Amino acid sequence: MGRLDFLYRMELPHRAISVYIYLMDRANKDGECWPAIPTIAKELKLSQSTVRRALRDLRKAGLLETEQRYRTKGGKSSLLYKIRNH
Repeated sequence: MGRLDFLYRMELPHRAISVYIYLMDRANKDGECWPAIPTIAKELKLSQSTVRRALRDLRKAGLLETEQRYRTKGGKSSLLYKIRNH
């Protein structure tokens, strides 16, 4: 049994599976990472809107939490992605 079998058994679109694996590959030991949506889209050869839909799919499935990060002067920074395993 592979460590991602739970993912393949879920009824997720292929875009969500691709983005989940991408985020897992870039996550630290705490399951956190913060790549920009344009970066994810470019590296996976997907559109930015497809990446956003995939992130929405993953949040809905309980596999991902996102948290907006802010710069010290109050401007928005990248999203923090927190990977959840089932």
